Amino acid sequence: MARIPVTDPPSSLDAETDAGAGRLAPGYGRWVHRSSSPDQDTVPSPAPDETAEAASRSADWTIRLVRTDEYERAGDVTADAYLTSYGQLSDEYLASLRDVAGRVQEGDVWVAVDADGDILGTVWVAREGKPLADMAQPGETDFRQLAVAPTARGRGIGEALTRHVIELARERGSHRVVMNSGPEMTGAHALYAKLGFQRRSEREGLWEVQPGRWIELYAFGYDLAPALR
Repeated sequence: MARIPVTDPPSSLDAETDAGAGRLAPGYGRWVHRSSSPDQDTVPSPAPDETAEAASRSADWTIRLVRTDEYERAGDVTADAYLTSYGQLSDEYLASLRDVAGRVQEGDVWVAVDADGDILGTVWVAREGKPLADMAQPGETDFRQLAVAPTARGRGIGEALTRHVIELARERGSHRVVMNSGPEMTGAHALYAKLGFQRRSEREGLWEVQPGRWIELYAFGYDLAPALR
């Protein structure tokens, strides 16, 4: 996917994410914990037993890898979440959101499911050493297509899925979690800002996603120390 750097990205996003960090992030859940102390706004280092597996359970849901018989439903959840949040999308993009079978060929698709097995949310995560996007560099873990079912919003599922990605990256020894995001996805930006992600403007630009079709993408990163082994 070809890229043209954007040398002067819009300056209004920081203000938007600061404002958004105090409200519901559409499509990405509500933050469970909120502190008035600025230095408590980032993801804390885990206790020794707080692995990705431990961080993936709650009284309301479990985060696990998608199963083959769930591909269609997981794809529908992803597409429905994006349509609800962002309106009209191209047929090609919607098809890519629904193509879970194709995604698992390139990375891992994780789902948050409730006690009845209903899929509440999903996220696509790179496997170790096999980035999903060109912007990811060696030693980093990237993810894409974080989505929460419209009927499951406001429960912290988007935050839980993002924290799960962070802990997966920490356990595999990555030094940073990264992702691209469209300028219009301000709800997602607010969630990332709340969790401590920073803009990586040096990786931003216009990307050719189809011949003659270019989109602008922002980049975000969360720096972390490898887990102690």
